[in-house]
Amino acid sequence: MKIRDVRAVQPASPGSPPDWRTSLGQILVAVDTDAGLTGYGVGGGGAAGVHVVRTVLRDLLLGRDAEPIDHLWQAMYDATLPFGRKGVAIMALSGVDLALWDLRGKAERRPVVELLGGSADRAIPVYHTAWDTIAPELAGQFRAFKLHVGTDRVEAVVRAVEQARAVIGPDCPLMVDAWMRWDVPITLAVAACLAGHRVGWIEEPLSPDDLAGYAEMRDRCPVPIAGGEHEFTVLGFKPLIEGRLHQVLQPDVCWCGGLTELVKIYRLALAAGLRVCPHRGAEVWALHALAALDPEPLAESGRPWLTWVRGQPPVRDGMIRLSGEPGFGSGIMETERG
Repeated sequence: MKIRDVRAVQPASPGSPPDWRTSLGQILVAVDTDAGLTGYGVGGGGAAGVHVVRTVLRDLLLGRDAEPIDHLWQAMYDATLPFGRKGVAIMALSGVDLALWDLRGKAERRPVVELLGGSADRAIPVYHTAWDTIAPELAGQFRAFKLHVGTDRVEAVVRAVEQARAVIGPDCPLMVDAWMRWDVPITLAVAACLAGHRVGWIEEPLSPDDLAGYAEMRDRCPVPIAGGEHEFTVLGFKPLIEGRLHQVLQPDVCWCGGLTELVKIYRLALAAGLRVCPHRGAEVWALHALAALDPEPLAESGRPWLTWVRGQPPVRDGMIRLSGEPGFGSGIMETERG
């Protein structure tokens, strides 16, 4: 099965955030083959990611066999090495890698979860990510919640958590996301104040590059630390895992290097006894890995503005289940020609 074309486009996403998540947002990648099959994947990087696919990765892949995904991944990584390793280039590569996995599943007429040794029948609990407050109507619809807090004021964070607890009750799991806006003293102060509120983790309190700060919190913070959403490839995750700098690893399969790298990150983390909870894991691209590889799966709700991803499995009673269709299933649909 030879690769005949590689296409990429950034579909319109009405309602997407007015920041880099739109200007450098999700892209649709299509890999066409001479067997009449097309694989679809989603990467990142917006117009810049589309440019990397069209001008570097496409030329590299044309005429090649679509099957040896590991070899193709390494070839793409090597080709982008001078300007890649992290960031936009790996985001673009991720979309191509996912399209190749979709092709493999379609060629074998099996869902990707089965290629990874799992079953599409597995039901996965879902947590909902909310900004600052949790709407009362959402209570009971999800198995857990995560609260983005847009402040570094300790009192305001504690008040937001107290309000969330009042909505979801004392027993529903609750996490907090600081989105890289705090420092070590603020994080430790927040953690001390939240001791009685059963917070499951504090997510990305520091810059991803502040490994020394994360090492300090590993030794001092009473609340588990989560992170990795903005890290890339298993090489980037190795220091986090080997140093046990995060207790929960959160790679985004559409950014970190695709499913090829997510599988490696899972294996390395699980061998170290650390939990993996992929960023936006309820989206179909990561959901197959969660269903196949995770002993304690918990899927984060997807990006609500990606309305062009049609057929995404629904969340029912706080659980989500794969369709069982070949490849990534009905979650991948072409909306535009790239």
